[in-house]
Amino acid sequence: MRSPLAVIAFGGNAILKAGERGTQEEQIRHTDEACDLMSQIVQRGYELILVHGNGPQVGNILIQMEEASIKVPPFSLDVCVAISEGSMGYMLERSLRNNLRKRGMNKEVACVITQVMVDPRDPAFENPTKPIGPFLTAFRAQQLKKEKKWPMIEDSGRGYRRVVASPIPERILNIEVIRSLIKEGICVIAAGGGGVPAYYDAHENVKGVDAVIDKDYTSSLLAAQLKADLFVILTNVDQVAINFGKKSQKNLFKVRVKDMQRYFDRGHFPPGSMGPKIKAALDFIESGGKEVLITSSKELLRAMRGLTGTHITR
Repeated sequence: MRSPLAVIAFGGNAILKAGERGTQEEQIRHTDEACDLMSQIVQRGYELILVHGNGPQVGNILIQMEEASIKVPPFSLDVCVAISEGSMGYMLERSLRNNLRKRGMNKEVACVITQVMVDPRDPAFENPTKPIGPFLTAFRAQQLKKEKKWPMIEDSGRGYRRVVASPIPERILNIEVIRSLIKEGICVIAAGGGGVPAYYDAHENVKGVDAVIDKDYTSSLLAAQLKADLFVILTNVDQVAINFGKKSQKNLFKVRVKDMQRYFDRGHFPPGSMGPKIKAALDFIESGGKEVLITSSKELLRAMRGLTGTHITR
């Protein structure tokens, strides 16, 4: 009988927090905090797949690329996503290995740089909306728009930023590698930042594409394909709420998938905040998944005991 499998997704802000400088030391400290928690999940008998976000990290990599562009040729966005997968995966792998050892578990940990296939005809490519990278002057934005054909927007009075597509993930290219590692009892860090976006060209060659993929959507696809027993989405609230911020706000504890779908259809979860997480949860359940848990990292252990969090089931 196999051990239950948990796929846990958490944002890049858990490692690089708002208001901090984002130094390596700060990020390693937060990585240790996260992995102390994850090692406790493994101690409870779960096989583990971690999917991390990378928004702040890949943003910083793009700033570094821009600042050094007159000295070092910058990389494309797909390569920058892969860089963030490697650097963050390294920190998580090292920390998780150390935390497992402290708890008496001699388990292996592996990071998989994950390519995720998208459809180059996805409508998202016709209407890029995801701002990324540094804030630029109007002159520099116009220069890059002309040289690289990048769409640019003015962002909240702070300058101009590049916008890219955020297509829907269709296939995880490395899925069998991840499946094999899990079968061997290895903890896996995969699909960081939603994975490196790629597509097949006319000759069936894999090509990278300048885009970003929502990590919750990729996590949902990964959890469904591996038939995970539990899909966990960590966020900054202990429970999902309807009528959020109003006097009629109601926190959700145990919710059937059809009721959550009704709340979603009625617009309770905006696209810029909880919307993608709820959509990812619904997709997982509709693909045959058993349970989704949405909660904060500080309440995760209590939520897994059924004391808090939002539990979405069939």
